[in-house]
Amino acid sequence: MELALSDEQRMIQASAERFLAQVASSAEVRAAMASEQGYNPATWARIAGELYWPALAIPEAYGGLGLSFVEVCLLQEQLGRRLLPSAFYATCCLALPALLLSRNEPLKAHWLPLIAAGEVTASLAYASAPRWDDTAVQVYAQSCAGGYRLNGQYLHVIDGADCDVLIIAARTPGSVGEAGIRLFAIAADTPGVERHSQPTLDQTRRIATVSLNDVQLHDEHLLSEPGQGWPMLRDVLCIGCIGLAAEQTGGAQQSMDMTLSYINGREQFGRRIASFQAIKHRCADLMLALECARSASYYAACIAAQCLDIDGDPAAQQQLGEAAATAKIHASEGFFHCAAESIQLHGGVGFTWEYDPHLYFKRARASEQLLGSPAFHREQLAKQIFGELS
Repeated sequence: MELALSDEQRMIQASAERFLAQVASSAEVRAAMASEQGYNPATWARIAGELYWPALAIPEAYGGLGLSFVEVCLLQEQLGRRLLPSAFYATCCLALPALLLSRNEPLKAHWLPLIAAGEVTASLAYASAPRWDDTAVQVYAQSCAGGYRLNGQYLHVIDGADCDVLIIAARTPGSVGEAGIRLFAIAADTPGVERHSQPTLDQTRRIATVSLNDVQLHDEHLLSEPGQGWPMLRDVLCIGCIGLAAEQTGGAQQSMDMTLSYINGREQFGRRIASFQAIKHRCADLMLALECARSASYYAACIAAQCLDIDGDPAAQQQLGEAAATAKIHASEGFFHCAAESIQLHGGVGFTWEYDPHLYFKRARASEQLLGSPAFHREQLAKQIFGELS
């Protein structure tokens, strides 16, 4: 496996860094997170219409650029550095993988070109309880004349209040565990769908509750085949973890960069505090945590790219869960460590509203729990190693 970035990938990375430096300053991020929508529509229009970021990993047959999930993660890393509120993560790391893994060609042919063109955004809704495994799916799809009737509620839906498309998971009545879980792709304004934003710790990322009240769906809305709903959803969640790990790696990098800039300018006892040996040791620990997170997330991104490839790779499919868990563990802990140390090394101003470390600390704490905590993923990793996961 080639882990070195190609020249094209480095150009994408550098272009994203330059663009976000222009549109995602601290003042602009704060203005976006305080707005009613939670993001700047003009910035998203440029992302979709000028840079074609949503089209990167979509095959050319559907109007995309035909690149891979590695490029998506490179963008995620830069977005994490700037904390830019946008629909990119929910659309490209959660909803898009579900569509790409589906065998429902008419559904893919309908939604993928719209996502590639930036005309719609999307998200994933599956958890009805504060858990991240198959037991969280508690919305039921009851068979009725002409299709299915769905009732229930989803929690933790990222950008769920403003997206245009929802990928939803439901189970058939009487099903136990993984059996009977089905995935659907629906327009977010489908009759019976209610969406409400919820207050969260991280103001730069909007979370919503989505309720279904006698929502009528048909077979053409189905993404998954019988018996394949949970395997597909499990892979989507793994890919979502990998995209989140890339974002966390970017946040960790920026936290460390802010810290280094501050300690190199702050003087105490007539010396820059960066010259103190104890400070140097703490910064070395930050670098170690960051590089572990980056290595794990880059490797996992390569595995995810192979799994999303049209031909697929059975070997990569077997490694996806392990790679995703490893990346999520290292990136979550690395980001939180860097963000917490940033506040400490900034001293008394570190947690004031005027300085940015508190924004990264909140994002680190919130994303640490999103899609499963490090403890949850360690348990999943242990089960995979000992062959306890199907």
